[in-house]
Amino acid sequence: MDGFSYSDIFATKGIEYLIIITFLILLVPFWLVLNKQKQVSSTIQKALGFLSASILKIPQGLFYSINHTWMHMEKSGTAKVGVDDLLLHITGAVKFKIHKNPGDEIKKGDLLTEIDQNGKLLRILSPVSGKITNINSTINENPSMLNEDPYGKGWIYKIKPSNWVAETKTCYFAEEATNWSAAELERFKDFLAVSMKNYAPEPSMVILQDGGELCDHSLSALPKEIWRDFEEEFLDLNRL
Repeated sequence: MDGFSYSDIFATKGIEYLIIITFLILLVPFWLVLNKQKQVSSTIQKALGFLSASILKIPQGLFYSINHTWMHMEKSGTAKVGVDDLLLHITGAVKFKIHKNPGDEIKKGDLLTEIDQNGKLLRILSPVSGKITNINSTINENPSMLNEDPYGKGWIYKIKPSNWVAETKTCYFAEEATNWSAAELERFKDFLAVSMKNYAPEPSMVILQDGGELCDHSLSALPKEIWRDFEEEFLDLNRL
């Protein structure tokens, strides 16, 4: 018949199939990258030394005090006590000045220990009352253990509590502790912004990424004056 032309629709469809297959081949790895974006972002932050809520360790079975100490009741009835991961991320590597010995009685709010970083000090008050039963003497021999395992090998004291139920009512626990830690990090950012203007106008400790991430161990390079203000204004020992 005049005007009739033959088209191979299978050849045409074949090209479309190749385009679709190529698209899928490109899409799958892209989807995998997006699916792992949060995990990759967290890994990068750790590698570059950024401090964000996503890298904080907050075990859910511990009690967290407002002065950034933690407590965990053992089966023996003795409580392990240490400082939380956020505080150690803020200060960096530190040593502890021990002020109590096994057998000593201590009350909630009494001086428990002092964080010491090259003469810059932070007082840490006891979050619980009771009798000191043991001291972790190894933490000053291996300070990195504190930052690597603050809730395990990095405990500071063991205390036999005398008023556990009443004194843990004001502590944070489980998901509430996670939310509180994130809020405390934001509060630290606000504190640091004000203090930097007072003592160190050059904002070298703030990384302006995604709204301004902080450097890990940001307090370590700052002067004693800011450490003093941090203790008075951020830790606010009178609140305990």
